[in-house]
Amino acid sequence: MNLRKFRRESPAIDLTPLIDVVFMLLIFFMVSTTFKDQALIRIDLPKASQQQEQVKKEQVIDLTIDARGNFFVNDKQVVNNQIDTLKKALQLAIGGREHPPLTISADGKTPHQAVVTAMDAARQVGLVHLSIATRNSPEGKR
Repeated sequence: MNLRKFRRESPAIDLTPLIDVVFMLLIFFMVSTTFKDQALIRIDLPKASQQQEQVKKEQVIDLTIDARGNFFVNDKQVVNNQIDTLKKALQLAIGGREHPPLTISADGKTPHQAVVTAMDAARQVGLVHLSIATRNSPEGKR
C-alpha cells in the first residue's frame, strides 16, 4: 500500500507558441504596411478657373520693385533697400489686418536679389498669400 501523499501539479500553460504567433503577426503587419511619404515643405498650389475671387483693391498690399532694385509699398518709396526697412514698411501697410494678400510687381530687369529680399521680408512679417504680377506678352514674342 502506498501511503505517500499525492501531490497535484498545478496546470501550466506553455506561452511559447502564443509568443511565436504574435511575433509572426507583428512581422506580417510591418511588411504589409505602406508608409505615406510626407514632404517637409507644404505648399498650397493655386487653382485656376474662369471665375476667380475678386479681392478688394484696398485689401491688397502692392510691393513694386523698379529696375534698380528700389522698393515701393503701396506706391510709397521705401527709404532704403535694407530688409529691416522693408519689413517695417510692410508692417505699416498691414496695419491690424490678418494675412492680407501681397502682390509683388517687379521690373523685368530687377536684380534677382531684390525679389528674394522682398519675398523674405514678406515671410518674416507673416504675409503668406503672395502673388507675382506679370503681363501677357503678344503671341510669338517672348
